[in-house]
Amino acid sequence: MRTAYQYKLKPNKDQTATIELWLELLRRQYNYRLGQRFSWWEENRCPVNACPLITSIPQLKDNPDYFSQKRDLVNTKDKFPEYKLIHSQVLQDCIKRVKVAFDRWLKADKNGQKLGKPRFKNKSRYRSFTYPQIKQDCVVNQRINLPKIGNVKLIQHRPLPEGFQIKTVTISRKVDGYYVTLSMENKLVPSIISEIKPTSENTLGIDMGLKEFLTTSEGESVPIPQYYRKSQQRLKTLQKRLSKKKKGSKRWLKAVKALAKQHKKVADKRKDFHFKTANELLSKANVIAYVDAERRAGGKLKYQRAGENQIE
Repeated sequence: MRTAYQYKLKPNKDQTATIELWLELLRRQYNYRLGQRFSWWEENRCPVNACPLITSIPQLKDNPDYFSQKRDLVNTKDKFPEYKLIHSQVLQDCIKRVKVAFDRWLKADKNGQKLGKPRFKNKSRYRSFTYPQIKQDCVVNQRINLPKIGNVKLIQHRPLPEGFQIKTVTISRKVDGYYVTLSMENKLVPSIISEIKPTSENTLGIDMGLKEFLTTSEGESVPIPQYYRKSQQRLKTLQKRLSKKKKGSKRWLKAVKALAKQHKKVADKRKDFHFKTANELLSKANVIAYVDAERRAGGKLKYQRAGENQIE
């Protein structure tokens, strides 16, 4: 079984400056490596026997795949010494992100669909980096030891589960600060429980609606909390303040941050409501039956076992 715990970080000024420097350097590296792949693809995607009669044939270049770009990081560190400040595995994970994004564009998924063309990242769109490996005792006394960053204070609102090993650590920047996500795994805990045969006693049916959030087969209904409607007046006030500021100024940036924080509050309330509602449903029945939205006209049902994706 694999799970993830997220905690809020409280870095000091030096640690904050280091995190921001890493994000900027990794963003530049991501855009550069993605540009290499685009250049090669544009110049080499047309076969020789399918080229026009009159055309200039470019010099063939090696395909900049994951391994060649990872080897080229040595030259990057020689030309730009500031990249030596970044942990080597964090820098390699940036190359892996480029590979994943490019492969998702060229190769179809299991349903035969392709994703959109990868975009170059600006400062607001590159907000995280990952340690692929870390020591198991990195979290001690409300602090986490991040290589080349130091011991960073965190708000550990719940203890780590026993028996789980930390696989990866991701540092992300949000509007209200920095967060760390610990991805953990315990191979002794099965991710899916044994097969359960649906019966009238152990099955609970739900139907999503417009007037009510959902209605169960037992006649119970969950009202829509309307978090956005309740905060609409506050959002309107903040948006009005933003419209009066000069774009790019310090006051404009401050107003943008205040508006983003309010949107995040709404999103957090929705997420908390969804998790608590799902946990309450799973505590009442072993099998959850719901109407598939894509096949609602045909009345097809889908089943969800209580052990799958259960919220703690």
